[in-house]
Amino acid sequence: MAYRAITNDIEVSVRPSFLDGHSMPEDRHFVWAYDIEIVNHRAERIDILSRHWTITNAEGIVETVSGSGIAGKQPTIEPGARYAYQSAAPLDTPSGIMVGHYIARTADNRLLKIDIPAFSLDSPYDAGSRH
Repeated sequence: MAYRAITNDIEVSVRPSFLDGHSMPEDRHFVWAYDIEIVNHRAERIDILSRHWTITNAEGIVETVSGSGIAGKQPTIEPGARYAYQSAAPLDTPSGIMVGHYIARTADNRLLKIDIPAFSLDSPYDAGSRH
């Protein structure tokens, strides 16, 4: 399932997938990959400066992660262009939710907050999972 948000004419779509081969349910270790695509629908380039994530596991425990750039880079996305990357997230429960935002800088040095849509981390080990 794909999740999508558009903020300030920048579209972010996320497609999570459970990584059974990297998970160890007996040790409460569950891992998901997520593919993200950022599309710049603006008439100017943007630079992605930072990211902020809020990750909530199935027990309601919240973790926040903030940092410079995305996946080790601070990409420039030209008008009409897209930038895609993959990352991963581990949890100690068989499901959870992630949501976040990027901070981008426009060509004229304005800062924009770009929403990353909330997305569900589901695994076949979660009794409430849709799998």
